[in-house]
Amino acid sequence: MTSAITIDGVSKSYQLGLEPMKYLTFRRALTSAVMSPFRRIAALRGGGPPAGKFWALKDISFEVKRGEVIGLIGRNGAGKSTLLKILSRIVEPTEGRARLKGRVASLLEVGTGFHPELTGRENIYLNGAILGMRKAEIARKFDEIVAFAETEKFLDTPVKRYSSGMYVRLAFAVAAHLEPEILIVDEVLAVGDSEFQKKCLGRIQQVAQGEGRTVLFVSHNMGSVQSLCDRAAYLQNGSLVEVGAADKVVETYLNSSVNAEEKDLLKRPRFPGMSPSIAGFEVLPPEGQARVVSGGQATFEFDLRIKESIKSACVGCMFVSEQGHRVLALSSRFEKNNVTLEAGRQKVRCHVDSLPLKPGRYIVDLEMWSYGHPYDYIEHAAPMDVEFSDFFGTSEMPWSYEGSILHRSSWEI
Repeated sequence: MTSAITIDGVSKSYQLGLEPMKYLTFRRALTSAVMSPFRRIAALRGGGPPAGKFWALKDISFEVKRGEVIGLIGRNGAGKSTLLKILSRIVEPTEGRARLKGRVASLLEVGTGFHPELTGRENIYLNGAILGMRKAEIARKFDEIVAFAETEKFLDTPVKRYSSGMYVRLAFAVAAHLEPEILIVDEVLAVGDSEFQKKCLGRIQQVAQGEGRTVLFVSHNMGSVQSLCDRAAYLQNGSLVEVGAADKVVETYLNSSVNAEEKDLLKRPRFPGMSPSIAGFEVLPPEGQARVVSGGQATFEFDLRIKESIKSACVGCMFVSEQGHRVLALSSRFEKNNVTLEAGRQKVRCHVDSLPLKPGRYIVDLEMWSYGHPYDYIEHAAPMDVEFSDFFGTSEMPWSYEGSILHRSSWEI
């Protein structure tokens, strides 16, 4: 099978300590000339800005076969977005090269390739033209795109007035329906609602399996990666850790991302726009026990460092299985709404009387919300091991394919 994407020794560096280029006005030129001697003196004394290179990617090499769906996984800052920008020809690699065979459609962030002043209708034709399609080809797919995006009422409205959800629906519909040979999809699908995400995943499967196109899929949802992708590539700190079967690579990622992590959660990378407030997290078994057990009591303690009071706040934790599936969510939103968290350091605890998880290792994601919007979020914040206990009183426990949640029931047979 021929290769659709060949990545050969790709590295990308950025220069640190440099100011961005600015337009040179007469006033700025005059100021620069006056300050120049003082800058030289500061540089001789070591007072200048720190210089150096930051390697966002270092010597990345792998191939993607035509018609293959490959997942790109890794924590924030691992280099995934940089690699996608190189493949999309947005930035050039510092070293190495990336070869793509076929027409490429990229969906890297909300509204990529859209002109805000143009209407939804005009942007569909604009994107098609960028992909090299004739007007007749775009017109043939037009109704299908609009139906998928569910934006009929706003088709002649400038997209700058669209909500982020509408933006994503239309952008994905255009990228997935205008028949690219290679489709590159970043985590933008997280903006849409759950029904739309399912719809998108179904379309990606259709594009890859039914139409034989190549898909490069980036997601923090390991369940989606495992169900959708044939293989996965795991990036860490700009380096390629592993490429292989999706299940195996996801397992490596989940285990390593917890074991080697920074314990001070304030130093963990966040998504853009987050306000780091969760400094620590502990799983506390009952007094006298070393670990939590299936069906036993457990306390989950959040160490918060809040800069200014947060109104209508909620705190939560989600438990991810070793297979990458979220199996349980605990949130103050379910029990206590409209809480104000005051500025300063404070502890928040969640008590569970009967933990409904079967034995095994789980990974905990943490989150804070305010007024229904994400305030802070930490992926893979901590591991949690659950020990065996006779939950049902019969020494029986569900097998691996029978789920992760335990619940007692009564039977009449």
